[in-house]
Amino acid sequence: MPITRPAAPVVLDGVELRVLHIPLVAPFTTSFGTETVREVIVVRALTADGDGWGEIVTQAAPLYSSEYTQGAWDVAVRHLIPALLDARTVAPEQVAEILDPFVGHRMAKAGLELAILDAALRAEGRPLGAYLGAVRDRVPSGVSVGIQRDPATLVDVVRRYLDEGYVRIKIKIAPGRDVAETAAVRDAFGVIPLQVDANSAYTLADVDTLAELDRFDLLLIEQPLAEDDIVDHATLARRLKTPICLDESIVSAKAAADALALGAASVVNIKAGRVGGYLEAVRLHDLCRDAGVPVWCGGMLETGIGRAANAALAALPGFTLPGDVSASHRFYARDIVTEPAVLEDGHIAVPTGAGLGVEIDPVALDDFTVERIELRR
Repeated sequence: MPITRPAAPVVLDGVELRVLHIPLVAPFTTSFGTETVREVIVVRALTADGDGWGEIVTQAAPLYSSEYTQGAWDVAVRHLIPALLDARTVAPEQVAEILDPFVGHRMAKAGLELAILDAALRAEGRPLGAYLGAVRDRVPSGVSVGIQRDPATLVDVVRRYLDEGYVRIKIKIAPGRDVAETAAVRDAFGVIPLQVDANSAYTLADVDTLAELDRFDLLLIEQPLAEDDIVDHATLARRLKTPICLDESIVSAKAAADALALGAASVVNIKAGRVGGYLEAVRLHDLCRDAGVPVWCGGMLETGIGRAANAALAALPGFTLPGDVSASHRFYARDIVTEPAVLEDGHIAVPTGAGLGVEIDPVALDDFTVERIELRR
């Protein structure tokens, strides 16, 4: 479902970037390492009709992808923002074309696009969900659980999230921290919707271990192999009963089309930052919906800015599996929006206000800011 009514252009007077350091309520461990503080770049588009907000979802180090905070900051300041300021009058649908000459840096581009989109929709009084094509006013909420000290600790953590009302559990796995952990959760909680996320930690040499996961009746196994191992994922898919979902490998709608054509995946995780923005995410959604492939909305430990945008995206009709749009307090004791996302009856509400539908808490924003720059024409 392509965007039926484009947003009006905005007159872009400037762009502000801030690096934030926000403490996590608990360490979050994956095969990439452990985070205790979320480092993120917040974007503020300064326009004649008001400001818009976006979020660049990089991490401090290039572990999840080749993008990282200081790299995104540098390319945005040196190249991406000057190109947008030179254009001056910019419609959200034009951002990708303006930035296309600069190769890669999809997360940086996505954050800038979102800020301009938010500014444009706020000026029109139109919610992001309505603009993207949302068909629901709330989305089912799953939770992502990092690697714990041992299986017993994992079970305790999962029990707490189930008691809070989360409707799907995802656990991180890595070599040596996989079968026992999955067995413990399945044995403790029975037929709950359960999936595992490998974050590219395995190779085809681990096929026997991965095949052991088939007995747990999982929704899917997410990104078992390296992001560029599309052919190997297709080989692995023929060896497993558990559906394979791709995450890091899907950097665009074109990449998804290629992966599906090769049989490398039967489920797709859509992260707007990873694919270059929410408009490309909609194109990816449309491609998978037309192919009958289920999709779900992944998360990158977003602040209230990205969390609101993800809720709007996850309300599109092709998102048939619960995603990682969890309550803000899952990660943060204090968010940077005045009304953080909350879990109600296992769901997160899609904001109904103009643009992202959230307002920034300026005191929290300042308290977490460790670096700031403003570029103007």
